[in-house]
Amino acid sequence: MVKALIIDDEIDICYLLSGILRNKNIHSNYVNSIDEARLALKINSPQIVFLDNHLPDGMGVNFITDIKKNNPGTKVVMITAYDTPVDRRKALAEGADFFIAKPFSRDTIFQTVEQLGH
Repeated sequence: MVKALIIDDEIDICYLLSGILRNKNIHSNYVNSIDEARLALKINSPQIVFLDNHLPDGMGVNFITDIKKNNPGTKVVMITAYDTPVDRRKALAEGADFFIAKPFSRDTIFQTVEQLGH
């Protein structure tokens, strides 16, 4: 079974994304901060991480290299309401596999998951 970790401080986004992923038979957990994410990544080893950029304890974009270093096979999908060319380039340069602007659609998530091979 494919596992995903959602890292977002907006509970509504976590619930929405979990429901969308469930339709693709992807089991997901969510956390609301980078500190919680560090522990969850050790316990769960997800194949996909959906990572918000603006979190209460830091910028998600600065956490991408940690994710990739400690979980090299994990794909990172940056999801953010702050969709600027600068943020997009930085996320991809840091190792994000995809960048999705909020609000996102179910179809966008489905297409992204399919492109990741899941």
